[in-house]
Amino acid sequence: MVLKIHTISKSFGKNEILKDIFFSCKTGEITGLFGRNGCGKSTLLKIIYGTLKANRCVMSIDGKAIHPSEVIPKKLIAYLPQHRFLPKVPRVRDIIPVYYSSEEKQDAIFYDPLIAQISAKRVSELSIGQLRYFQVLLIGYLEHKFIMFDEPFSMIDPLYKEKISELLIKIKQRKGIILTDHYYNDVLDITNQNLLIKSGNIHKVNSKEELIKLKYLSKPPSSS
Repeated sequence: MVLKIHTISKSFGKNEILKDIFFSCKTGEITGLFGRNGCGKSTLLKIIYGTLKANRCVMSIDGKAIHPSEVIPKKLIAYLPQHRFLPKVPRVRDIIPVYYSSEEKQDAIFYDPLIAQISAKRVSELSIGQLRYFQVLLIGYLEHKFIMFDEPFSMIDPLYKEKISELLIKIKQRKGIILTDHYYNDVLDITNQNLLIKSGNIHKVNSKEELIKLKYLSKPPSSS
């Protein structure tokens, strides 16, 4: 399956954040999305998900036009926002059945080695890495064919970065993934294609060197 963004434009007042953004994402692939703070990455994901209105938005899945308002009710695209969305009080083991009625899927999450260790903890007791891994796992097992992850690697320790990377690679076998994060090495390690938003425009990038060339990253000082 192919999710195609034909065009997305978004302005806040006179400030044009996104200018005719276009790209595609296929099942079986991970698309990395880079950009400086305030460039419009999260804005783009929210428009695709249908929670933020664009000035212009044309999208399709396998050639069939979809409107952002259809994304949530038809379970076309799932979205993991940057910030925590789970309530603080429930225990991990009590949240899983809320998302999945199937015992098979409940067991797949509950008996995940990292989740089994924290199943009795309340959400408020989880470390940032534990919480992020749990959220990625919850969203990753949904039936949606496309999933967007906003900064899954942000502020977590190396163990959970590694585990989340492994999980995303596993998930992509049956889904298309759009991923944005400032930890560019972690993104480049697992992506099939990469894009950079700069000055409202989209640029294809294939390496760290191209991110430097487009001034997303600073050029390392030359050794004397």
